[in-house]
Amino acid sequence: MARKKEEKCSFCGRPKSETTLLVSGLEGQICNFCIDQAKVILEEENVGEFQAPDIKKSVLKPAEIKAFLDRYVIGQDEAKKVLAVAVYNHYKRIAQKYDDNEVEIEKSNIVLVGETGTGKTLLARTIARMLHVPFAIADATVLTEAGYVGEDVESILTRLLQAADYNVAAAEKGIIFIDEIDKIARKSDNPSITRDVSGEGVQQALLKLLEGSEVNVPPQGGRKHPEQKMITVNTKNILFIAGGAFQGIERTIASRLRTNVVGYAFAGINDENVDTEHLLQYIAPGDLKKFGLIPEIVGRLPVLSYLNPLGNDTLRRILIEPKNALTKQFKKLFEMDDIELTFDSKSLDYIVEKSVEFKLGARGLRSIMEAILIDAMFELPSNRRKKKLNVSYDYAVKKLNKASIAKLKAAV
Repeated sequence: MARKKEEKCSFCGRPKSETTLLVSGLEGQICNFCIDQAKVILEEENVGEFQAPDIKKSVLKPAEIKAFLDRYVIGQDEAKKVLAVAVYNHYKRIAQKYDDNEVEIEKSNIVLVGETGTGKTLLARTIARMLHVPFAIADATVLTEAGYVGEDVESILTRLLQAADYNVAAAEKGIIFIDEIDKIARKSDNPSITRDVSGEGVQQALLKLLEGSEVNVPPQGGRKHPEQKMITVNTKNILFIAGGAFQGIERTIASRLRTNVVGYAFAGINDENVDTEHLLQYIAPGDLKKFGLIPEIVGRLPVLSYLNPLGNDTLRRILIEPKNALTKQFKKLFEMDDIELTFDSKSLDYIVEKSVEFKLGARGLRSIMEAILIDAMFELPSNRRKKKLNVSYDYAVKKLNKASIAKLKAAV
């Protein structure tokens, strides 16, 4: 009588006698060693269920998140507090395990309003460094309605999927920052014969993302087409943070407060307590509606915060204090060529004054610094004798007047 052939693992070839467990399938078997190895491969490839970070151990508390932001962003304490609380609550929400009697915590999407150069995008990029969940930044200016030149709204989720290495479970617990949200405001309240394909049409398409729904996302971005393979993403637990300059919204706020932007009150109206220099602190959801955001969008961005315009003192601190301050960046650039770069106090004050004069905010500081140092960065690497450069007030005035950026003054 023929001896029965011993079963083997179809992957590694081990006989059943050398394994603890041999699982049989329709066409073959797999042993416990190969099962363990497959588990390791899945973990390395970031496939499977997303594990929420431990709130008690790995996640910073709101005060600690704000302290982290303080290292890179000067001022804007109110916006930092709002972001810190929102991120921390997001971690608590995704870590919650639901049962039939559990209270379901809903997300609170955020909109940040502030002039250009006040640090909206910088806040988003900085907080992305410390997150334990996927984070993506999207620009609303390129979005259009489906079928028109531009990007579909779903491309926002494509960026989040890419940040999560296409782990859908992780992406569904992520955070998205939508920059320039004001650029998709309605162009006019009056009916038009042309479609507002980059305004209200985009807002309508954004609704399903903000409120939470299952969305078919093209994995490589771009336009959808019928034969393309789609990835389904549920946006219910994705936190959305929107930011925009909302240029001119101060007039709407001033009108509602019965004052105006130059500080004169209407007759018979007492506005002694209104700070006309920082009207954005009085912003309300109704102001966003008047600006051009549809009521449904405003309702799905329930947390509204603001960033104050940057004054001279704040701009000067931005130059020297943050971990990645501009003066530190340029000193590092020159240090790579063994050149010691220093700045006089008066030269820093001059740079700040010009940034305020040109109305460029913190973003303008780099433009002015580049204009002042462009000749030095061109000449000194080839000059082996000169190993020091001190940027004095007279040097800064001379170089900036020579540079074409001085022409900006006439354009402001």
